[in-house]
Order: sequence, then C-alpha cells, then structure tokens
Amino acid sequence: MSKKIILKGRRVILRPLSLKDAPRFCQWLTDPEVTTFLAHYYEQGAPSLKEERAWIKKDNHDNKKISFSIDTILGRHIGSTSLFHIDNFSKKAEFGIMIGDKEFWGQGYGTEATKLLVDYGFRKLGLHKIYLGHIAYNIRGHKCYKKIGFKKEGEVRDHIYRNGHWHNEIYMGLLRDEYIKKLK
Repeated sequence: MSKKIILKGRRVILRPLSLKDAPRFCQWLTDPEVTTFLAHYYEQGAPSLKEERAWIKKDNHDNKKISFSIDTILGRHIGSTSLFHIDNFSKKAEFGIMIGDKEFWGQGYGTEATKLLVDYGFRKLGLHKIYLGHIAYNIRGHKCYKKIGFKKEGEVRDHIYRNGHWHNEIYMGLLRDEYIKKLK
C-alpha cells in the first residue's frame, strides 16, 4: 500500500505522517482533555519524543494500516486519522481519528477528515465495511459518525475504566453499499 497518498478536501488535507509531526503529537498526548477518548495513551501516559518518532516510522511501514496527519487547508497540523487492522480478505478495516488541536474542535474538521478517509477506504481500497469503537461519553464523535452514515452495531457494558468509573464502549459500522446510497 502506497504511503505517499494525499487526500484533499475543502478545509482539510490528509497527508502522510511525518517525523516533523512528533512534537505536536507528544504535546497533544499530554493533555487529558485530548486523551480522554484515547484508551492506549490515557492508560500508558504520553510517549517521549523518541518513542513517538519510532511509532511514526513503524506506522509508515505497516501494511495493515494507513495513517494520515490532518492539516487545515492553510497547512496547520491539527490531528491524525487512520484505517487499521485492514483485512484484505474480508474487505474491512477499523477507523480512528484524533483532533489534537483543541482550537479546531466542534467545527467540522474531524467530520470532513472522516469523510475523506471513509471515501478512500470504500472507493480506492475496495473495502466492504469500516467499523469503529468509541467510549460512550464521546458524544461529539458519535454525532460525527452518525452524520457520515455509521450505524450502532452494539454496546459493551462497563468496558473502559476512566477516572474511577466504568464506561460502556459503543461499536459502529458502515457498509460500502450504505455509504454509496447515502451519497446519492
């Protein structure tokens, strides 16, 4: 899978991850408001700059994953998104996104980035299904996913422990035919 892909929208550009992004990722991943929806970083703490650079290098060579940095059309790096656990036999992949720059929360940048990557997954990668899981209190994310066409497929009770409380995890999925039909 080529890692030199650039996807351009009206307000965002999805571009390959770069080692230059590592300091911003490290900064974002120290902010509890940003990481509250990210189970891995929340539990293990923010990576060091060295660890983040190593992760970017590894990520760029993972054939079961395609990741992008999210930039505004003016070139400001605001987050990342990816399709991972890409299964070429079953034609499915898991979706993830993080808008790390809080200045850009709630303004539709995440929705546009999600649409770009979902469209790429269905049209260029030939996926049949894209799925995701999110913590139940991620209301903003849930609304974004529903707007694009994802449907709730299930909910696992008391699946994630945060700040002294158990939270449910919601699973959502979108099929290629549903996505294409929604575009018409």
